[in-house]
Amino acid sequence: MDCIQSHINVPLADPSAWATAMNNLGIVPMGLAGQQLVSDSICIQGFDPNLGIITPINPMMAGISLVPPHPVAAELPVIKEIIHCKSCTLFPQNPNLPPPSTRERPPGCKTVFVGGLPENATEEIIKEVFDQCGEIVAIRKSKKNFCHIRFSEEFMVDKALYLSGYRMRIGSSTDKKDSGRVHVDFAQARDDLYEWECKQRLLAREERHRQKIHEEQLRPPSPPPIMHYSEHEAALLAEKLKDDNKFSEATAVLFTWIDRGEVNRRSANHFYSMIQSANSHVRRLMNEKAQHEEEMELAKEHFKNSLLAILTQFEQITAVFTAATRQKAWDHFSKAQRKNIDIWRKQCEELRNAHSEEIMGIRREEEMEMSDEDLEENPCKKIRMEDMGRPTCALREENDSLRWQLDAYRNEVELLKKEQGKMYRTEEDHTQEQQLHFLQQTMQNMQQQLLRLQEELKGKELELEQARDEQHYLEGEVLSLREKVGQTSWPYFNGTAALYHHQEKNNDAVIWGPLRSEKEALLLGIISTFLHVHPFGANIEYLWSYIQRLDTKISASELERLMVRLPNMFKQEFSGVGATLEKRWKFCGFEGLKTV
Repeated sequence: MDCIQSHINVPLADPSAWATAMNNLGIVPMGLAGQQLVSDSICIQGFDPNLGIITPINPMMAGISLVPPHPVAAELPVIKEIIHCKSCTLFPQNPNLPPPSTRERPPGCKTVFVGGLPENATEEIIKEVFDQCGEIVAIRKSKKNFCHIRFSEEFMVDKALYLSGYRMRIGSSTDKKDSGRVHVDFAQARDDLYEWECKQRLLAREERHRQKIHEEQLRPPSPPPIMHYSEHEAALLAEKLKDDNKFSEATAVLFTWIDRGEVNRRSANHFYSMIQSANSHVRRLMNEKAQHEEEMELAKEHFKNSLLAILTQFEQITAVFTAATRQKAWDHFSKAQRKNIDIWRKQCEELRNAHSEEIMGIRREEEMEMSDEDLEENPCKKIRMEDMGRPTCALREENDSLRWQLDAYRNEVELLKKEQGKMYRTEEDHTQEQQLHFLQQTMQNMQQQLLRLQEELKGKELELEQARDEQHYLEGEVLSLREKVGQTSWPYFNGTAALYHHQEKNNDAVIWGPLRSEKEALLLGIISTFLHVHPFGANIEYLWSYIQRLDTKISASELERLMVRLPNMFKQEFSGVGATLEKRWKFCGFEGLKTV
């Protein structure tokens, strides 16, 4: 790089001519001792002498866009001067001729093609000429008057292109072999392309690294890892579930534990208590909701009162305008004042009407809300029959439970169908088909049982309607008898009432009496045997699942009604505490024999 910063020291025959030539090249002319030959005002303003003698200043030269040139007037041609070297001399071409053409610059170009060299030009002469452009890495000379020169930096190629078009003469010889017109152009070199690609990859890596660091800075912090389940952690989590501030974090941990599969028989009670605590949070949420609704109602009330106050003030302003427009005051105003008052009055009336419409809308909304609340608070009155209502409600509950079970079975069947369509035909598919077939059969049985229960429900409803009609008829007869008998016939009426009461007792005896059919006797024997084998009792679902194998048409509610009718043989007991509370039936026939 020293050769770039150093200036060519040439003997000066005419100092003024040499100063003119250096000024044309855009360089501050220097003497042999290093002093400036001309002042800075004559040279190009703002020129940096450290760029060297061969710095390009021609705007038409290729590659000039990489180094911003000094502005030069377009109508003034650039004049190149003679360059004297130690072994040769370079003469510039005619300035009126167009500049030498160059090919497209390859990426990362550091190598130039130099053609038109004299036949007697040696590698030392070429190095002497082009060493002024920058550090030369390698010179590859051919036998056919051209060579390739590779520099250490890319900007040195632009300096070498400045010498294109010069005629080189070795020494002072006039021999044809000692002269030639030099042509300098960009050259494609694999080494240049490889270095350029390496540099581009390095820049890409740096850019990716910067982008990665930037993304890591913008990325939100990762959530803390959730610990595994243990009794100690479960106790801490149960306390967090009771705290409103830590409830969200605690529910996330509970969900993760359940999703991981931490629930087993040993930890089921702990998980149940935690789920129960989560469910108790619903009450707190409802209280908060009620509090917010109360605050909203207060805000609405305050808003409505403020609107009413504003409307009152609008009415007062309107009254002022009305008084001002009366004849006794209106005649004293000028024409411009009347016009302004009229405009103000119209604006005030429009604002008042809009305000009143807004208040009326709020009142309509309140009336609609009140009507909805009245509908909710005053539902239709339902006729309740104690004797026939209980079995009807039980049938409806059983019907709903069966419908839910049927929906669950349908969902399982759909899931199995989807899994069957995705997987191949393997042994697992065979087992899934068996499960599907079993579920389909179960679903069909449930559908049949559901239809049968619906028919029974319809029959019970018809019986209920008949009982209602009969009751209305009997009430009408009683009222007619009261009217006919009068006050003197009270003993007869009392006897009739006693007879009616006796008939009701007989009906109760029929309901609560002994067995009605052989089927009930058979069921009674099976139930007694089953409960006798289970001395600690059994719940109704367990008993029904056993008897259903013998008779698929029997229902759990029918079994429970049969056992309720015989209190001397069967009794109910409650076992367990809290969530494990269970209602069990026990056989007490032997105790009944002792008491009878």
